[in-house]
Amino acid sequence: MPPKVRLIVIWLVVIFLLYSVINDPERSADIVLALWDVIWGAIANIGTFFEELFTGSIGR
Repeated sequence: MPPKVRLIVIWLVVIFLLYSVINDPERSADIVLALWDVIWGAIANIGTFFEELFTGSIGR
């Protein structure tokens, strides 16, 4: 992607995010919390996988 197009896309995303937060801050907060739950769940599951992998408790 050319640098100018990338810059325009980034600015459009930033403007949209600002508009969304200003327009409906409660819904924006709910979306951020939901995304955080997804990210935290993924990290916890990866940690559990490696813990079970190293301790040899998979399939027991």
